Parts: sequence; C-alpha cells; structure tokens
Amino acid sequence: MRGRKPKPTVLHLISGSKNLRKDRLNEPEPVGDLHAPPATMTDKQKEIWVHAIDNAPKGLLRTLDSHILGIWVIACDMHYEAMLQVQKFGMVVKSPTQGVPVQSPYLSIINRQAEIMLRAASELGFSPTSRSRITLGQGSKKDTNRFANNAARKVK
Repeated sequence: MRGRKPKPTVLHLISGSKNLRKDRLNEPEPVGDLHAPPATMTDKQKEIWVHAIDNAPKGLLRTLDSHILGIWVIACDMHYEAMLQVQKFGMVVKSPTQGVPVQSPYLSIINRQAEIMLRAASELGFSPTSRSRITLGQGSKKDTNRFANNAARKVK
C-alpha cells in the first residue's frame, strides 16, 4: 500500500493548498456512460447491474468502470446466494466426516464477497466517504454548493 489516496485537485483548490503543483492539475476524465450489462452475466446479475446504474449519480459510472462494476455485481450476487444458504442450513452445520458442529462454509463466502464488494464500492464511489473524493464531469456538477460559505463564515 502506498498510504493515503491522493487528494483530488478540486479539494486542493477549495482549501487553498500551498503544495498544489500546476503540472498535476490534469486529472483524466473517462468518457462514455455505462448502460447495458455484459451478456455473460446471469439474469440476477443483470438485475443488480441495472439497479446499480439506475441508483448511481448521473455521470459517475463510465465505460472504463465496467470491469470494477462487474466485480461488484458478481460479488453481490455470490454474497446473496451464500446468505440464502446460511438461512437454509444455519450458521453451524454438522461436519460430514466427524459429525461435530462446525461453522458453515457459506459464512466464509459471505465474508469474502463482502470484502470484495466494499473494495469495489469504494473504487466506484458507492459509499459516502468515497463519493467525497469523486468529481463528476462538467455536465453533472451541481450549480451550487450548499457548503461553499461554511469556510468563510466566522463564529461570533
């Protein structure tokens, strides 16, 4: 790990950062909105894909994000399927060889898929903290920032 994720240029500009380098102001903006899910996905995964696209802020998900969204969708589907199996068989099952109670193998699947989902969600801007690091293209920016005057406001 490199440490902290880089601070977006827009946050440097807002905060008046002293170590803002002019040669690093060119952050790439991917083009092409995501629409249809890949044909290789199951019907359930396609539903999850469409749900994610419909509920993401407009302009957030781009064609370049398709593979990360695919990872998130498949992990979400596997998480759900494993959860159904835990509901069906319980969190503790009998060991087939010794007959003693053991943790359901589906719990480790649930936990692993949750980790994958959280990582992919952070990259895609699905969580509140990751959304604060993301800037949208010019067509999707809000006209006003309701917090813009908070920094200048003095408490008396």
